[in-house]
Amino acid sequence: MTDIQNAIAEIKRGTDEILPEDDLIKKLEEGKPLRIKAGFDPTAPDLHLGHTVLINKLKTFQDLGHEVIFLIGDFTGLIGDPTGKNVTRKPLTKEDVLRNAETYKEQVFKILDPAKTTVAFNSTWFNEFGASDMIKLAARQTVARMLERDDFKKRYAGGQSIAIHEFLYPLVQGWDSVALKADVELGGTDQRFNLLMGRELQKDEGQRPQSVLMMPLLEGLDGVQKMSKSLNNYIGITDAPQDMFGKVMSISDELMWRYYDLLSFRPIAEIEQFKANIEAGSNPRDVKIELAKELIARFHSEQAADDAYADFIKRFQKNALPDEIPEVTVTSGEPIAISNLLKEAGLVASTSEAMRMIKQGAVKLNGKDKISDTKLIIEVGSSEIYQVGKRKFAKVTVS
Repeated sequence: MTDIQNAIAEIKRGTDEILPEDDLIKKLEEGKPLRIKAGFDPTAPDLHLGHTVLINKLKTFQDLGHEVIFLIGDFTGLIGDPTGKNVTRKPLTKEDVLRNAETYKEQVFKILDPAKTTVAFNSTWFNEFGASDMIKLAARQTVARMLERDDFKKRYAGGQSIAIHEFLYPLVQGWDSVALKADVELGGTDQRFNLLMGRELQKDEGQRPQSVLMMPLLEGLDGVQKMSKSLNNYIGITDAPQDMFGKVMSISDELMWRYYDLLSFRPIAEIEQFKANIEAGSNPRDVKIELAKELIARFHSEQAADDAYADFIKRFQKNALPDEIPEVTVTSGEPIAISNLLKEAGLVASTSEAMRMIKQGAVKLNGKDKISDTKLIIEVGSSEIYQVGKRKFAKVTVS
């Protein structure tokens, strides 16, 4: 019983919801290896830490002796997941899907044990589906049921179009669970409708319905929006060690605990001790350093983690400038506002971001002087080193 309780505690760590929880506990108590499924559409060539939240939970099940199935949605990727979208998502080409799928396989084995992981492609069974099979699958649900899904409901109410093929996505994802005879499916909280669809279709097919485990969406570096490449608030698992270290150190002390819950493999008791140490007066920075080193060691190596830490100490804690700083010339022909200069130099994405970073005290001149005046005008002929945040530097000359 103690082993089951410990297993459940590890499984529930960072979890948002388990449906139904008593059903999963009953399956665990039966003492048989369970088939654990998580699906990923290969929509981009590289994964970020937000993607690894589910992969980490797969590793938890794997370490507990269960069978892990990493499902690559090479068929569903051709449909385009409508989850969270307010417009019809552009489907990927087959070439894009296959190319991205190969990089996914390489990257997930930085976390999962390849010898204990089944990699599956849902084209395996859907390529055998004929038109009549797809029509029969579509007949399993009504339009009214599909419109209960939050993103479809909002788009319909707002008069935005919903393509017919988008209704197929939850059914196709649900059928994956039938094809794989999944005991448990993992997904993000935004996948609730699709995950429960799998349970319904399994019941229809006479299978024992899967338990559903939903993980929260990981906030990005801003601590507000979910981690996303399009929002540029992400930490990529292929990021250079120094970049990864700097990004982790840039998150807030509060967000740090969220990252520990969802990304760290340290024992729960050890993390609780970290919290107790901080309450007793320890510097949160030191705990954040441990998180950064753990993640870099996972995706690169222990040596890379040590080197990134040494670089961080040299660059930031001693207020040292990097050895190599890119040189940029901003051609304006006249004095230029600081917000425009930072944007044109590529240090920020927009003038509004520049204003925000200045107000936060995150813009420095020559590595030491903070720029606080959002209306500062830079004269033609100026040549100074500008720093935005902890990682972006450029020597900018105004001409």
